[in-house]
Formats: sequence, C-alpha cells, structure tokens
Amino acid sequence: MELDDVEEVTVNMTSQEKKPNPLEENSGLKNVKSIIAISSCKGGVGKSTVAASLAKEVSQRGFSVGLLDADLFGPSVPTLFNLQGAEVEDSEDKKLIPLNVDGLKVMSFGFFLGDQPAVMRGPMVSNYIKNLLHGVEWGELDYLFLDMPPGTGDIQLTITQSIQLDGAVIVTTPQILSLVDVGKGILMFDKVSVPVLGVVENMAYFECDGCSKKHYIFGGDAANILKNRFGIEILARLPISYSYGKTFDKHVENKEAIQLADQVIKAFGKNTLTGNVKPEIEFDVDKITLRWADGNTMSVKNFDLRVNCKCANCIHEITGEKLLDIMDVPEDIVAEEIKPVGNYAISVHWSDGHSSGLYSYNLIKSLSTN
Repeated sequence: MELDDVEEVTVNMTSQEKKPNPLEENSGLKNVKSIIAISSCKGGVGKSTVAASLAKEVSQRGFSVGLLDADLFGPSVPTLFNLQGAEVEDSEDKKLIPLNVDGLKVMSFGFFLGDQPAVMRGPMVSNYIKNLLHGVEWGELDYLFLDMPPGTGDIQLTITQSIQLDGAVIVTTPQILSLVDVGKGILMFDKVSVPVLGVVENMAYFECDGCSKKHYIFGGDAANILKNRFGIEILARLPISYSYGKTFDKHVENKEAIQLADQVIKAFGKNTLTGNVKPEIEFDVDKITLRWADGNTMSVKNFDLRVNCKCANCIHEITGEKLLDIMDVPEDIVAEEIKPVGNYAISVHWSDGHSSGLYSYNLIKSLSTN
C-alpha cells in the first residue's frame, strides 16, 4: 500500500511546509537554554503526567519553562491542562505561539487533531515532528521539557537527530514488564549521546488514608533492581493517587511534584557541572580495570564479572532466577571489546560471544579486587 492510499489526518498547521534545518538561526529553539526529554519505553506508565507535573512545578519556581507534547499519536497535554478545543495562533514570522497556562508555555499536536486519530506514517510523521520542534515561537526559556512518545523507534530517532537534548529522564512503573524495557531506553539515549539523568518510578505505592502506611502493591524492590542492574539513579518514587495528575490548569502544591522537581533539577545541574565522566579502561587476560581522573580505581576479574551479568539471558526478568550456568562460562574468558555507557556502566563483548549485558559501576565496585 502506498502512502497516498492511506487516509491522512487534516491538520491546520501553518508551518507544515517548512522543513528547517536544526542548525538554522530561524529555529524556534534558538533561545531555549536547556532541553530535557521525559521518556518511557512502554505506554501507560504515566510519562505525560510526570512531564506535566515537572514542568508546572519548575515554572512555579520562577523559571521560564515550556512543555512540548511530541506524542503525535496519543497527545495528552490538551487533556492534562483542560485545553480541549484550544486555538493556536501564529506569530508574524508564521511560527506557532504556545498557549500560556499560569505562566507555563505549552504546545501539543493534539491542539490541531481535536478528536481525530493521527493516521499517518513514515516521512509525514518525521516532518510533523520537525515542525513541532522548530516551528514554535518559544522565546527565551530556561527549560523546555519534551514529552516524548513512548518507545525507541523512528520518532525518537528523528527527535534526537533534529535537536540536541541536554538530558533525559526515563519514567517506568514497578511492574516487571515495564522494568525490562528501561534498558532499551538507556541504550537508545547512550547511542545518540544524550545523558540519562535518572529514572522516575511512577505508581510505586499507594498511601492508605486510614493507617498512613505506604503499600507497595507491585513490590518494593523495583528501584533497587534498576539501580543494581543499570547503575542509574532513582530520582523519585511517585504514588498512585487520585488527586495527583488529575489536572494541571491550576496550580496545587503537591509534595511529590516538589520532590520530583528538586531531584531532576539537581541531577541536571550535576550533569552540567561534571559532564559525562568516563573512566580509562584497561583489560587483559585476567581482569578489567577502570581508572578515573580523580585517582579512583576498580579492578574485577573477567570470570567474576561475566558470571554476574544481569541481562535477560543470564537472569530471569520476572522471577530473578539465575539462568546462566557458571559451568558454561570458560575459566579463561576475556573481554574483546569494552564501551562505557553514560557515566554509570560499561558494556562488554566477551570471548564466548556474549554481549547483551550492562555492568554498572556499582556492580563492578562490589566485585572489585582492590
């Protein structure tokens, strides 16, 4: 079936004919200081609610903030901010003027869709994404939070190739099926040189109004599993709450939103100051050694690291049962190639052909011989 055979959604975007180069001076992002992506590898984890909550809270602190809903097929901003049916105007140079919600600038593809489904694919999707990225008159912004579409496909690749993201936050839930996809997001951002600031565990618990106790109905080990497996910091654990995320058109002080904003801004500031600190890596027939510029050194024996791999081929992702038979690992196993992943882990291609594991610095430290 050809593209012309597919019914195309009618979208009244005056800038859709422009295809600006991301380096063009005319981009609406030229005066945006920092762009932070809020991402998830699976839908239904509350990513858009987290993005809206974060943007609203940071805006209330006096920063100039924008929120761009880049999910073409499931835009949530119109509903979250009670903006269904809102009309978007153009600036003098034919850029879209974002809507102002209590000081927060917001833009969404959903403003143009209404109740229609976005029936499109391929180049059309890429063009609309590029127009949303560059065709909005944001003006001077301290932060632009980008509500990414779920997954790690073409749209995500188009975004990372079209603009320079300054950091990414990955949203997940405690359920195993959500946790197993977090690694895909980490690796995707690493491949396009975007630092992962940390993970937000959404719907982590609910707090009983009778006993004030936190109940972890999906299990309470999710944060530790993520940190141990990937070495990624857990920025916040958010509850299941009827009031949280109900609507963002009016500001309501929320302790979870305050905690979330505190941790994300702290992680972003730390990354800005330190950058992507990677160790010098040495490896031989016996061990792998990591050396940092501050003199910190960790060494781990090849065999010890290989048998402690936490990937899905070596550890059952649902039960946590060890699948790897240590007897199947050669005693003289060696690393053939090692690459740093962000500033939290390394990936290793082993002589037995195994290459799907991420080895966090926390894991290496626990196994270190020095």
